[in-house]
Amino acid sequence: MTTQITTVQLADRALISVTGEDWRSFLQGQITQDVESLAPGEARFGALLTPQGRLLFDMFVVGRDEGCWLDVAAERREALVQRLSIYRLRAKVAFAADPAPVWAAWGADPGPGWIPDPRLSQLGWRGYGVAAAATGDATAYDAHRLSLGVPGTEDWGSDKAYPIEADFDLLNGIDFKKGCFVGQETTSRMKRRGVIKTRMLPITFEGSPPAPGAEVLAGDLRAGEVLAGQAGRAMALLRLDRIGGALSVDGRPVTVASPAWMAET
Repeated sequence: MTTQITTVQLADRALISVTGEDWRSFLQGQITQDVESLAPGEARFGALLTPQGRLLFDMFVVGRDEGCWLDVAAERREALVQRLSIYRLRAKVAFAADPAPVWAAWGADPGPGWIPDPRLSQLGWRGYGVAAAATGDATAYDAHRLSLGVPGTEDWGSDKAYPIEADFDLLNGIDFKKGCFVGQETTSRMKRRGVIKTRMLPITFEGSPPAPGAEVLAGDLRAGEVLAGQAGRAMALLRLDRIGGALSVDGRPVTVASPAWMAET
């Protein structure tokens, strides 16, 4: 039986071209991911944090022959360029918006030119400057991501969550062996102490998704809040010590659907 391939243009993602002789050393000192060993045609997942260690911008760093692309949330591309420009100082590095579209594919192997999603193999591939025809839409991609229990940009927002709460440490989004980066002290301390109280996890329910911010209750106790989702499934930021029993949102029962990859990692 032939596996069907689904390809989707991600209109909510956009590219920043990063060039200049100092591009590697500059990004290396700013983001959570190692870029010193990044090869052309390889993608790595990471983030730029606040100095206090909260998530500001998520990104895929895509190696090119000269420099890299940053695959970022389209509505925040300009803000990220402005933020990076503040840190640039005397570094020989340049940033420019790139019009090339961002694609995602899953199911069958889409062929040459596509790059494996660095977060999780089941997510499939990402495409930059590839020739593709859409066989699905953004709703299909979100459903695919949610089915795997992988949070997205709309779940963590900006300057709210810590990257470990958003599962970056389990989805190859933080290199704890690299040198310093913005927000490293808080991030490393959370991981080193091993006391992680909250994480983003998928929940299932009947019907339409609860409103973002709706309270998840374990009996009468607050267990977390709903983030974003679709009918039947959503992401939630949950207290790990309160999800062992019956949970509800707005009087409806919900169930935590811990993904297999989380147990494995």
